[in-house]
Amino acid sequence: MVHSTWGDWFVRDEVEAVEPDGLSIWYLGCNGYVLRTPETTVYLDPYFGDGTPPRTIRMIPVPMDPADATQCDAVFVTHEHIDHMHPPSYGPLVEDLGADVYAPEASYDQADYDGEMRVPDDRKHVVDVGQDVEVGDLSIHVRGSNDPDAIDPVSYVVEHDSGTFFAAGDSRPAEAFSDIADEFDIDLGVLAYGTVGNIYHDEDDPTATYPTDWYNDGDQVVEAANDLELDRLAPVHWDMWKNVGADPKAIAEYAASYAFPRVVETISIGDRLDIDRPGVVGFRDLRESQHRT
Repeated sequence: MVHSTWGDWFVRDEVEAVEPDGLSIWYLGCNGYVLRTPETTVYLDPYFGDGTPPRTIRMIPVPMDPADATQCDAVFVTHEHIDHMHPPSYGPLVEDLGADVYAPEASYDQADYDGEMRVPDDRKHVVDVGQDVEVGDLSIHVRGSNDPDAIDPVSYVVEHDSGTFFAAGDSRPAEAFSDIADEFDIDLGVLAYGTVGNIYHDEDDPTATYPTDWYNDGDQVVEAANDLELDRLAPVHWDMWKNVGADPKAIAEYAASYAFPRVVETISIGDRLDIDRPGVVGFRDLRESQHRT
């Protein structure tokens, strides 16, 4: 069961109430997003779970209950980890709204979730590197990734007339990224960022912790951003788990002497980015109040 600490205002009064001119992306925290255009709504790696304390301790709010959503055409998943492939988080989008799910095979067959996958056969799509998918006015391209902790991770390049968005789950720098840069001109990319920290790994021994390296450090983020030739980079995942968090504002120092990214944007849960212009877009009620004044 999902327990939204923000009630339903975020999804109803912000995400679904906005009428985007082009492609808009809302950050759901962790490594999840809502992508909306005038015609299409897609969720990518949505996770509204509580974590599994004391191993993974969630440090940020749960911004919405997916049962409150009224718009979703598809859900895309990068890999099988529970904070990316989480049936309670995407289930209502499939069951109530008829959304299709696109994910690598291991995300269905070897998911880190003990329970029903909640994807009927007619809504289940297995994706592989090199595949291209059309959803409404979005062209979504499945490309390579490098997550040493996942079985068959993928990245997604999302094209719209207004610009191009890139998401690679928890990937570190990958050989595929240079090829992706040759194929696409990416306006905005998100990359997982964090630190090495001690995490509980043995449920039978609550005193046993081990150094854990799940995400990019600053050098790796800049390496990946340069390989991808990102115009704009938004570091993500740094806010989610206790003991592996990091300060995304530090990445500007790592990137200062490199060609890419040209802009580093610090975002937090609930923030919106528009693909065709830099900067975080304020909540709808804030924008409207500013307009009135």
